[in-house]
Amino acid sequence: MVPLSTAIQIRTYIDQYPSLSRYRNAALFVLAAVLFGCSFVAIETGLRELPPLLFASLRFDIAAVVLGAYVVATQPRLTWLPRTRGDLLGVGVAGVFLIALNNALLFVGQGSTTPAMASMMYGLNPVLAPIVAWWLLGDRLSGAGVLGIGVALTGVIVILQPSPATLTSAGTVGQGLVLGAAAAVAIGSVLLKRVQPKMGSLPLTAWAAAVGAVALHGASALAGEPPTAVVGVGLPTVASLLVVGVPSTAVAYAIRFDLIDRIGPVRTNLVAYVVPIVAAVFGWLLFGTGVSLVTIAGFAVVVTGFALIERGALRREVCRIRRRGRRRQETDPAGVAESPFPCDD
Repeated sequence: MVPLSTAIQIRTYIDQYPSLSRYRNAALFVLAAVLFGCSFVAIETGLRELPPLLFASLRFDIAAVVLGAYVVATQPRLTWLPRTRGDLLGVGVAGVFLIALNNALLFVGQGSTTPAMASMMYGLNPVLAPIVAWWLLGDRLSGAGVLGIGVALTGVIVILQPSPATLTSAGTVGQGLVLGAAAAVAIGSVLLKRVQPKMGSLPLTAWAAAVGAVALHGASALAGEPPTAVVGVGLPTVASLLVVGVPSTAVAYAIRFDLIDRIGPVRTNLVAYVVPIVAAVFGWLLFGTGVSLVTIAGFAVVVTGFALIERGALRREVCRIRRRGRRRQETDPAGVAESPFPCDD
């Protein structure tokens, strides 16, 4: 294991050289997409032997231990203990909505749909969040934002292809449950903004993972799932549990928070639109499941809707990247080429 002091020196060295930092950010972005995408495939594997709620609770048993150990080892005690009312409410909101409700719906829903379809429906979270913010916080929606929501919902209809014959089918119900999981994430994210916890995101996630694990174990017991189902499971199920617990939860969340700090939430949230590609590829390689052209077209419509909703934030990101590029070009003896699309800043 690399000592903490050495890791800090490496990070400081990388930060001193923008080109290395750009490569690092790009590599972490791709790695986060791969880890989150693999989780859908691992869930599909584990559900063959484990009941969904028990599987979800075991996922966060592992993640809570790993994340908690990492936070305790790398951060001062005062930074990871909940100390304010907002911290306690934040842990509760994250534990109930972002962990328990989210994963209960996701794991139950994915039992009757493919990894690629589940990841596409789950990727609607960035589109649902503005609707929830308007509902709970009174945030104003612009005309383009309303149009973007309408476009994204049209994409959902294209993906689901609802009809009287399919509305009650297992696949449609499963996709609807995964959509409910995305809604739970959107509601939890907006409520977190409202309660305004003071503690850092990573310690809060570690506490929330523990709270969510307890809630999921309770839901599993109420649903009548036998705890003894873990006895005698095969190696593929054990491997899937370790994958979703460590790399696809503990490591992926740590990377996500690091990217938010380095490149901002807007570009980090674009991971949600790379994850379905990863899930589709691994689902095809391992299970032979494919994705229809209609589904791909529907997802493209959803991404277009997201771009309309977040057009202001995306434009600011583009302008920030171009300003950074101009500053690098100013050191070039050849001079700076004038952009035909200037930013109004």
